[in-house]
Amino acid sequence: MQNFVFHNPTKILFGKGTIPAIGPETIAFGSKVLLVSGSGSLKRNGIYQQVSDSLLKAGAEIIEHPGVQSNPLLSHAREGIELARKQKCQVVCAVGGGSVIDEAKAICAGAVVNYDVWKFFTGKKSITAPLPLTTVLTLAASGSEMNSGMVITNDETRQKFGFANKKLYPKTSILDPEATFTVPADYTAYGAVDAIAHVLEFYFTTQDPATPVQDRFMEGLVINAMESCNRVLADLNDYQGRADLMWTATLALNGLTAAGLGKVGFPMHLIEHSLSALYDVHHGAGLSAIIPGWMRHQCQSTPQRFTQFAGRVFDCRSGSSEERARKGIDALEEWFRKIDSPISLAALNISREAIPQIAENAMALAKVWRMPDYDGERIQAILAGC
Repeated sequence: MQNFVFHNPTKILFGKGTIPAIGPETIAFGSKVLLVSGSGSLKRNGIYQQVSDSLLKAGAEIIEHPGVQSNPLLSHAREGIELARKQKCQVVCAVGGGSVIDEAKAICAGAVVNYDVWKFFTGKKSITAPLPLTTVLTLAASGSEMNSGMVITNDETRQKFGFANKKLYPKTSILDPEATFTVPADYTAYGAVDAIAHVLEFYFTTQDPATPVQDRFMEGLVINAMESCNRVLADLNDYQGRADLMWTATLALNGLTAAGLGKVGFPMHLIEHSLSALYDVHHGAGLSAIIPGWMRHQCQSTPQRFTQFAGRVFDCRSGSSEERARKGIDALEEWFRKIDSPISLAALNISREAIPQIAENAMALAKVWRMPDYDGERIQAILAGC
C-alpha cells in the first residue's frame, strides 16, 4: 500500500425524510441561493417542491436555474454562471443526479472569476475560492455528491472533459433513497454501471501488488452494486435496494477506493467521454459498451488482477489463470446484458467506421489527463474489441 492522504469534508445526511434539512444546511452559507436542477420530473414527483419549501422556510431567496441535461453542456453552465453573477448568489444548491451536481460545481467555480470556466477543464486555470455547494441527490451513479470532480461537455468543440479540485467538494449532500424511487429501470441500471466503472478503473490500473484492504473493499462494492441493482430492477420501490445502491455509488468515488493504490488512471472514462461527447449516449450506457472490450485488452498485460477479480466477484475457480480471467470478464458482460445495458458499440448504433473519429477526439483529454500511453492506435484497438 502506498502513502496517501484522505480528506473528505462533505457532510452526508442519509435516509428517509432528510430532504427538508436542505434549507438550514444551505442557508448557513448565504441567503441568496442559485437552485440548479434538471428536467421537469423533479416537479412532478414533488422533490423540487420539498427543496423549495425548505429553502424558503429557512429564509432563502431562490434564483432558479433549471434545464440541466444528461451530459451537461458548457453553454448551459455559462448561462448559470452569468445568472449567479448577476443575482450575486452566495451559495448554490443542486437537486438532481451527477449531471446536475457537476454543472453546479462548474457554476460555483466560474461565478467568482473573470475568465471562462472551460479553462479549468483544460488545465489552464486552477480553482481558488468557489461558491459553496449543497446537494440533494436523486440518482445513484456518479458519486459527485461526495467528491471533488465535475464533467462538462463543450458543445462547440464536442469535447467532454473532467476536472477535480479539492475545493469543489459539496458542503452538505442529502441522500434520501426514496428520492430515487421514480428513476426508471434503464437509468437505474446505467447508474449501477457507472458506480462499478469507478471501482474498476482503480482496481485494474493500480500497479501496487499488495493492496488487500482496498481490493476486498472494491470487490465488495462491485458485488453490492450488482446485488442492489438486481433488487431494485425487480421492484423499483425497494427501499433497502435503493439505499444500498445509493450508498455504494457514493463510496465508489469519494476517495476511499483509490486510497493507498498509488498512481491510477481513468482509461474507460477517457474513451467513454469521447463517445458520449460525439453521440450523446447516456454515460452509463456508453461505459457498459466500453468496459468488456477494455478489460479484454488490459487483461493481456495484467492478467493476475483479472484472475483475482473473477474468483472473488464471480467465483470463477476452475481452469487456468487465463481461462478464469476470461470467465470473469464474460460474467460481468453477461450481467450488463441481463440489466439491459448495451454491451457493444453496435448496440448504441455506432458503426465500426466511427472508431477513428472517437479515438482522435479522445486524444485531447488524454493529454489533459496526462495519459500518454493511451495514443490513437491503442484506443482504436480497444474500440475494435467493443
